[in-house]
Parts: sequence; structure tokens; C-alpha cells
Amino acid sequence: MNSDQLQGKWKQLKGSLKERWGKLTDQDLETIAGKHEKLVGAIQERYGVAKEEAQKQVDDWNVAAAQPQDIESGRRKAS
Repeated sequence: MNSDQLQGKWKQLKGSLKERWGKLTDQDLETIAGKHEKLVGAIQERYGVAKEEAQKQVDDWNVAAAQPQDIESGRRKAS
């Protein structure tokens, strides 16, 4: 998911972000507002990880968030 897609789907994705990174506050999410670099920076700050680690976590989350899910089972559909 690129930065434009992240911004466009921001309201839908905020719940998923809170689930994945529970230390992010509502204020953090308002500040991030769909901006990729701000998300990476907030994860760095809240979790005390290096930029590269925060970037890897966001990239992994982006891949997972972009995949369709089987709503009934809650599992990702095989591609």
C-alpha cells in the first residue's frame, strides 16, 4: 500500500493500526493522518525502536492490510 492509498483509507485503517500498535494514542493517529513517515516516527517514539525496525513493521503491516480476508473465518484468503 503506497502513501496515497494509506491517506485515502486512513479512517478505515485506524482500527487496524490501534490493534497492531496499541501504544499509539488517538492523538498520534490524528497527527499521523495517513502520512507514512509520521506513522514510522510515531512507532519509533512509542516503542523505542530504530527507524529501520519501525519501517519494517509498517511495511509488514501494509502487506497484511492489503490482502483480502475471509470475513467468516478471519483468515487471509490464499492467493
